[in-house]
Amino acid sequence: MTSSSGPRDRTAERRVIDKASPVPYYRQLKEILRADIEQRDLRPGDRLPGDHELCEQYGVSRPVVRQALSELQYEGVLDRVKGRGTFVAPQLTSQSLVQSLTGLFDDVAAMGRTLRSEVRTLKVTAADADVAARLEVPQGTAVVALARLRFVDDEPWVYTVSHVPAALAPDLVDQDLREQSLYGLLERRYGLRLTRSRRTVEAHSPSTALARDLGIPRHGPVLKLTNVSFGADNRPVETFVAYHRGDRSRFEVELERAPAGRAVPPLVRVL
Repeated sequence: MTSSSGPRDRTAERRVIDKASPVPYYRQLKEILRADIEQRDLRPGDRLPGDHELCEQYGVSRPVVRQALSELQYEGVLDRVKGRGTFVAPQLTSQSLVQSLTGLFDDVAAMGRTLRSEVRTLKVTAADADVAARLEVPQGTAVVALARLRFVDDEPWVYTVSHVPAALAPDLVDQDLREQSLYGLLERRYGLRLTRSRRTVEAHSPSTALARDLGIPRHGPVLKLTNVSFGADNRPVETFVAYHRGDRSRFEVELERAPAGRAVPPLVRVL
C-alpha cells in the first residue's frame, strides 16, 4: 500500500494500549482497530487477526478483545462469523428519513458509489385500493407502475415498486430508468417539484422470490420503506414501497425537542 508520500511504515504507525490511561482498555482497542482499518485501507471482506492474536499483540485479555470487537460489530464496522473469524463489514448505504427529500440515487452518488437498476416492470395500470389511498386518487385511476431491482456497486440492495399518476407523467413508460433518478426525471421532464415526503419503516419477512433477488437467506433481515412524495400543491406525486437488505442499509433520523407545552406526534407506533 502506498500513499502520495511513499510506502507507509506500518510499525511506526502501530498504536498501543496506554495502561496508565483512565480510558477502558476495550475502548482504546476499539479505536486502535478502527484506525488500523483505515490506515491499512482494508476493504469489505478483509479478515482481521483472531482474538488470541489480538490479545498477544496488544497485551490485553480476551474479554477486552471481545468487547471491542462486539461494539465495532454493533456499529457496522466489522462482521463476526462464527467458525470463520472477524471481517471488515460492507459499507452501509444511508438514507435520511426526515432531514431532506432525496432518493437512493442521490444518497448513493453522495457516497461516491454507483447505482444501477434492473427494470422489472414499467407499464400503465389501474391503481389498486392501497396505491390509490397513498396517491389520494380514486381506485382504478391510471398510474405508471415501475418495479426495479437496484444494485449498489453491482450488489443487489433494494427492490422498489413505484407508482406515479399517469396523467402527471404521460410518457414515463418510454423512459430509460436503468441508471437515472426517478425523482430527477419527474422534476426535469415533467416539472413536478417534490417538496416533502411521508415515510414509514417496518421490519419485513421476505418471500422466497424477494430473498433470491436480494441475495439474502430466506429469513434474512429486510426493511420495508413506504414513501409518499408531495408536490408544491401538497398533492401526492409519487409513492413507492422499497424492500431494503437489512445487512446493507441504514436509515438516519434527526429529532428535535419541541418547545415546552407543545404536543409532538409519536414517531414510533407499535402495532
